[in-house]
This record gives sequence, structure tokens and C-alpha cells, in this order.
Amino acid sequence: MDTTLEREVWRRARHRCEYCKLPQAFSPLPHQIDHIIARKHGGPTDAENLAVACFFCYSYKGSNIAGIDPLSGRIVRLFHPRKDRWGRHFTWNGPVLVGQTRIGRATLTVLEINHPEFVAWREVMVREGKFPF
Repeated sequence: MDTTLEREVWRRARHRCEYCKLPQAFSPLPHQIDHIIARKHGGPTDAENLAVACFFCYSYKGSNIAGIDPLSGRIVRLFHPRKDRWGRHFTWNGPVLVGQTRIGRATLTVLEINHPEFVAWREVMVREGKFPF
């Protein structure tokens, strides 16, 4: 990936994870550039298929492109930061991210965004007035 493309992806994401919205500045580990559709599934290395992801979202997402909605039990695609509006699929309830759609719920499950350790970390940031934006 060339430097120009990398800078564009980071700028567009405003240096935040495009899945859980954690700012790089408040993360204990470096954020990564994620192929939304993994290369192993034919996803290209271009601006439309790249997103910034915190270390945790990046690690749990891996090459997954779908998950199971825990309410319906249906297999659905994961949230796509270039094609989907974040606010349509997710909302905050304090430090807990809530899935408002099948896509949102499946994404939360696969990426384990509400893992107790992550919720506790966000709770500290919420109390300090640093999160969410």
C-alpha cells in the first residue's frame, strides 16, 4: 500500500476505528488498516475497500465478511464502512454499543465490540468526557 493511500484512509477515518469509533489517541495499541472485504475473498487494496480499525476490531474481524444476527439467527453481512451509514446500524448506550439492525448486531457479535474489558475501558473514557464523539 502506498503512503498516499494510507494517509487518505487515516484522514477519512479521522484517526478513529471505523467500527467501534475508538480514537487512535486513546487506544493502548496501534490501529490497523483493514481490508473490509479481505484479499482472500477478492477484496482490492483501494480506498473503497480500506478502513481504519482498532487492534481489537481488526483482530476479531479477521477475514470475516458475515456473521449471525443473535436475534434472528440469520447469517448477514458485516457492517461495511464505505457502503453503510454507521448511525443507521449502531447507537451508544453509555459505553455499550447497541446494534440497531441485523448487520449491526452481527458485527457487534463477530468483532466482540462489547467485550467486558472494552466496555470497562470505554466507561473510563465516558466518565472523562473523552468518548464517544
